[in-house]
Amino acid sequence: MGAPAVKVYFAKETILHHKLTGLFVAVGTMVVINTTYAGTEASFPQTIFEDQFNREEKSKGKEDPGNGWGTNSKTRAKGEKQVFLRDDAMYVKRAAVADHGVSVTQDVSFQDARITARFMLPKQGDLGVNIADMSEPSVHAGHICMARIKPVSLEIVDLKTGRMRKEIHEKNKAKKLTKAEKKLVATKSKIVPMKLKTDVWHNLQIVIQGDTMSVKIDGREIGRMTSPGIGHETKRRIRLAVNTEAWVDDVMVAVPQ
Repeated sequence: MGAPAVKVYFAKETILHHKLTGLFVAVGTMVVINTTYAGTEASFPQTIFEDQFNREEKSKGKEDPGNGWGTNSKTRAKGEKQVFLRDDAMYVKRAAVADHGVSVTQDVSFQDARITARFMLPKQGDLGVNIADMSEPSVHAGHICMARIKPVSLEIVDLKTGRMRKEIHEKNKAKKLTKAEKKLVATKSKIVPMKLKTDVWHNLQIVIQGDTMSVKIDGREIGRMTSPGIGHETKRRIRLAVNTEAWVDDVMVAVPQ
């Protein structure tokens, strides 16, 4: 079966004005009282990747998500299948034998981008959208930045200048981080509590503009963070990172012209 047809979506540049007074967003996060925000959302008219997963697996017993996706199941889960195509979507579940979370990779290059998808989590599920550059020597395993969603929280993290900076990662693994280094690492992550409905589909939008990442779920901004590592110029890979299980569909990556 050939690759699915590509649809191109055009985003208009808009000015956002929010005045919110003690409201709960649709997914359950308490927003700041009487906060006014005005900013410009960039236009991302060029679609560089899209996958609707509307295809069948070539072999039910073999892991092959198709359309350029790769996985770490061979090296981290003794070859046990962890990524499945079901009901025109992708289902990811970490195997009991795995020594690492599931990583489903797509090589796509950009600096700024809008990444959209639909996702569904069970009660104990999670989904990370990890941005990587495998040629960046200053970090462990190419880690640049990430948004991780759980039913109870959103985390936005600058991995490049934080916990995945090579010397920090190695010292943390050896349990030799100083108090000052731990304090620095803590500033590179933002966690926003929320209450996400489980076992239902949600719309996700991640926008990376310069050194800022913002995350919307079901049209509501849940969090944003500005940190130097997010502005890394040569982002070359997207990894869907799952420590437990998650459903993903309708992935699209768009960039400015």
